[in-house]
Amino acid sequence: MRMLLQASIDTEISNRMITDGKMPEVLEQLLGLLKPEASYFYALHGRRGFTMVVDLPDEASLITMIEPLWVQLGADIEVVPCVNADELRTGLGRLAAQG
Repeated sequence: MRMLLQASIDTEISNRMITDGKMPEVLEQLLGLLKPEASYFYALHGRRGFTMVVDLPDEASLITMIEPLWVQLGADIEVVPCVNADELRTGLGRLAAQG
């Protein structure tokens, strides 16, 4: 299931991680765990933030996906299901077929 994950990282935690030189390691671990098909990093509500598009094998995987963000980064997180253009076309075709 494709999900859009948006997170803003706690500033104090991220400042400490940057000062300690741990931020690159944590982000690489996160990217390795989530294996996003796309990821973007930017300022969000005055904090460090990012958006990733990730594919989850099942709903229970949501727990293992977001827990490290809360624990390691103190992140505020939003996760929503999303579809690509081909999936949207398929879904709209199904609607049309239902009449």
